[in-house]
Amino acid sequence: MPKQCATKELNGRTYRCFFELALTVMGGKWKPIVLYHLGQTGVQRYSELKRNMSEVTDRMLTRQLRELEADGLIHREVFRQVPPRVEYSLTPQGLGLFPILVTMRDWGAGYEAAMGGAEIITGGIPEPADPAKAEGLHPRYFDGAKQEVPNG
Repeated sequence: MPKQCATKELNGRTYRCFFELALTVMGGKWKPIVLYHLGQTGVQRYSELKRNMSEVTDRMLTRQLRELEADGLIHREVFRQVPPRVEYSLTPQGLGLFPILVTMRDWGAGYEAAMGGAEIITGGIPEPADPAKAEGLHPRYFDGAKQEVPNG
């Protein structure tokens, strides 16, 4: 039987174990999707994120982006121009979650196949089920040409 962990507090969040902390910071329906899209594209504006997640409300997306920024997982850059422009990208902390999100994506592809496949109900191009053909981490997150771009 596992030992009961001590209760801790960090940035107003109470948790018992690191797994619980990780889920609290990046959990929910929309946060992992935002992080995954930013990992693939490098930078996105609010309207681009909204377009890729059409079911999310403006209020919820704004809230999730603010929480991700407050937790240090995304960077929000405001360009002082008319009209104002805001861009979002991953921080090094957010970038550390990308391999986990890719693993979750691959699990989802396998689950869909194991359940007999899915019916496409809207227009657009389906994501490839083969991990080798899926988009990986955007090159902007690599320091130099030493690393290979992982698939995901």
